[in-house]
Amino acid sequence: MNVTTLIEARASSDIISVDVDRPVREAVSLLAEKRIGALPVMSGGSVAGVFSERDVIYRLASEGQACLDKRVGEVMTSPAITIDRQTPILKALSLMTRRRIRHLPVMDGDTMCGFISIGDLVKARLDQIEHEAEAMREYIQTA
Repeated sequence: MNVTTLIEARASSDIISVDVDRPVREAVSLLAEKRIGALPVMSGGSVAGVFSERDVIYRLASEGQACLDKRVGEVMTSPAITIDRQTPILKALSLMTRRRIRHLPVMDGDTMCGFISIGDLVKARLDQIEHEAEAMREYIQTA
């Protein structure tokens, strides 16, 4: 199973993102309002980075409230680590674990077509394992 199966039912227009020039304060409000942990950061229609709650916490710890008046582009994690639609779920999980990240923009060429979290991947993997276990139970019962 690949990432396409996760994002095929989602419209790319539903992706919540933030522009590099927006104030951090606004991005933090958006994270809180939408109850999400990260946002893809866009610059001229391209993914410039990822802004996460971790970025805010690290900057608050080192700079205090002054970081809230900076631009998102100054605080985000960049460059963004991305995957493409055909990336297998286990490979995406491995990448996230290795790089210690929790969100990935999904690319179709130069265009972002999805934004997934580690929770999306874990849920998909658990659903797959449950489906395989059910198929095995059915096979055993009918054999």
